[in-house]
Amino acid sequence: MPPAGAAPRAHAAGTTGAAPGRTVPHREPLPSRVSRDGRDHRAEVAQARRELEAIRRHHGSTGRSGSLRAAVFGINDGLVSNFSLVLGMAGADQGSGVVILAGVAGLVAGAFSMAAGEYVSMRVQREVFESALNMERRELAEEPDAELREVEVILRAQGVPSEDAARIAPRVMEDPELALDLMARQELGLDPDELGSPYGAAISSFAAFAVGALIPLLPFVLLVFGTALIASVLFSGLSLFVVGALAARLSDRPALFGGGRMLLIGAAAAAVTYGIGKLFGVSMAG
Repeated sequence: MPPAGAAPRAHAAGTTGAAPGRTVPHREPLPSRVSRDGRDHRAEVAQARRELEAIRRHHGSTGRSGSLRAAVFGINDGLVSNFSLVLGMAGADQGSGVVILAGVAGLVAGAFSMAAGEYVSMRVQREVFESALNMERRELAEEPDAELREVEVILRAQGVPSEDAARIAPRVMEDPELALDLMARQELGLDPDELGSPYGAAISSFAAFAVGALIPLLPFVLLVFGTALIASVLFSGLSLFVVGALAARLSDRPALFGGGRMLLIGAAAAAVTYGIGKLFGVSMAG
C-alpha cells in the first residue's frame, strides 16, 4: 500500500510534466500588482498623490501660494510706480487733466510691460523645463539600467537602506510615469505638475499691476484737483501699508513691520517725484 500523500505527489508531478520520482521545486508566486483590497498599483499611486497634494495645500506649499505672492507684488509694483508718477505730475501743478493723462499712460504702459515680461520669462522657463523632462524620458526608455541605478542612489540619499533601495527601485521603474516624476523632482529639481502657464502669468501680472496703478489715479478722475491730491496720498498710503503687510505675512514676518517698511519706501519715492515735479513746475511757470 503506498504511503499516504503519494497519490497527490504523483498527480502533481504529472500535471507539471516532471518525471516520476523527481521532486518538484517549490516556487513562490510572482508578486501581484493588485493589492489586498483590490486596487492596483497605479490607483494607489494616484491616491497617494492626491493625499500629498492635500498636505501641501494644508501647509501652503502649492502653486496657489506662488500665485498669491505674484499678485501681491504685481499690485505693489503698479501702486508704487503710478503713485510716484501721479504725484510727480501733480507737483508740477498742471491740472487734473495732465495728471489723469500721465496716470493712464503709466497704467497701460506698465501693465503691458509687466505682462510681456512675464509671458516671455515664463515661456522660456517652461520650454527649458519641458526639454529637461523630455531628455529624462528618453533616458528612461533608452538607458533603463543606468536610470535604475540612479533611482537606487536617490532612494539611498533619502535614507532608505541599500537592500530596500535595491528592492524598491525595480518597482519604481515598472511605472514610467512614476519613475519620471521621481527623477524630475529629485534629480532635476522640478515639479512636473507646476511648470507654469505663460498666458496665466501674463494675464495675472497685467491685472495685478493695473489694480495697483489705478488706486492713486482714481481720485483725480472723481474729485477736484486739491481734494484729489489729498485723497490719492491717503488711499495710496493705506494701500501700501496693506500690501506690505500681506507680503510680510507670506514670508512669516510681522505684518506691522512689513506694512511700515513698504509705506516708507513708497512715500520716499513719491516725495522725490513730487519734489522734482514741483521744481520743474516752478521753472516752467517762471
